Amino acid sequence: MKFTTERTAFLKSLGHVQSIVEKRGTIPILSNVRLEAKGEGLSLNATDMDIEIEEFCPAGVIQPGATTAPAHTLFEIVRKLPDGAQVEVSFDGDESQILLRAGRSRFRLACLPVSEFPIMNPGEFSHTFAIPASDLRGLIDRTRQAISNEETRYYLNGIFLHAADSGGVPVLRAVATDGHRLACADVPLPQGAAGMPGIILPKKTVGELRKLSDETGMDISIAVSEQKIRFTFDDISLVSKLIDGKFPDYERVIPRNNDKMLQIDRQSFSQAVDRVSAISSERSKAVKMALGKDQISLSANSPDAGSAQEDVSAEYDSQAFEIGFNARYLTDILDHLQGETVQISLSDGAAPTVIRDTADASALYVLMPMRV
Repeated sequence: MKFTTERTAFLKSLGHVQSIVEKRGTIPILSNVRLEAKGEGLSLNATDMDIEIEEFCPAGVIQPGATTAPAHTLFEIVRKLPDGAQVEVSFDGDESQILLRAGRSRFRLACLPVSEFPIMNPGEFSHTFAIPASDLRGLIDRTRQAISNEETRYYLNGIFLHAADSGGVPVLRAVATDGHRLACADVPLPQGAAGMPGIILPKKTVGELRKLSDETGMDISIAVSEQKIRFTFDDISLVSKLIDGKFPDYERVIPRNNDKMLQIDRQSFSQAVDRVSAISSERSKAVKMALGKDQISLSANSPDAGSAQEDVSAEYDSQAFEIGFNARYLTDILDHLQGETVQISLSDGAAPTVIRDTADASALYVLMPMRV
């Protein structure tokens, strides 16, 4: 195998694939990237056995062939080469090293047999559709903060993606919850997605997909089965296993009869919560909110640090009462809203609260209160 490629293009592709590779893997071959020179360029593959990424990189192929090389080491070498450098990589099938040349630099890297590199079998996909990259980024950004990290409830360790109905309009819906908060976001249902199975995208897949989608303005092709999902765009193909579990009936968690309505400036509210929570203990970040006529009073107390209180103007004309929230969860939600004002519907101090963005009716957030 022998090929030449431009440093910037090679670095970009290596950056994408090496991100999948675990830094402390116990299986040596999974620390490597598969390089195959063929046709008009170079194919790069990496996998952790749950996610597999393949990317095409333009290259001048002098001798077709394939091998594997340490992903992170190769990435670091190419990253430190000067801009515009031409990189030549060669591998003699009888040797156990690849040779990388760039200008006056020479590197030899140990490689493992390409026959040991595992390739995921994507299987058959039941539904295929395309979605604008901006829509997919929107679904992820509005829900990912609510993904649970609790390993015992593994079925909450991702985003639930499914076809749903919103007021008679078919939508593609993303939902995430950790039991303390819930985030739900919709986009128009793409053609071909009707009847797709409800799937749970793992958290790592969500993160990698979000980073990759930042670099494209194209539609992203999605193929779905009950076990796997494939995303294809530009010169990238990302295949991931899905979480094998049943996502809870989230509709039962969303309150439908919260009758106390609060409307407040989003930025002022978020900043006040952030200031007041500075006094609360690091563990809970509990903030109490006392609702009164056209005003809320935020307060926090700490046995060690003292107390804090701040009043914020708001539109509120219902019964006065108090409710407590985890300040970090509350500010996470507020930071992901786009509108200048936020609408909050409440019932009492012990019931779930619904938060909506006045500029985006397709998103909804539920936050459980906490005792303060």
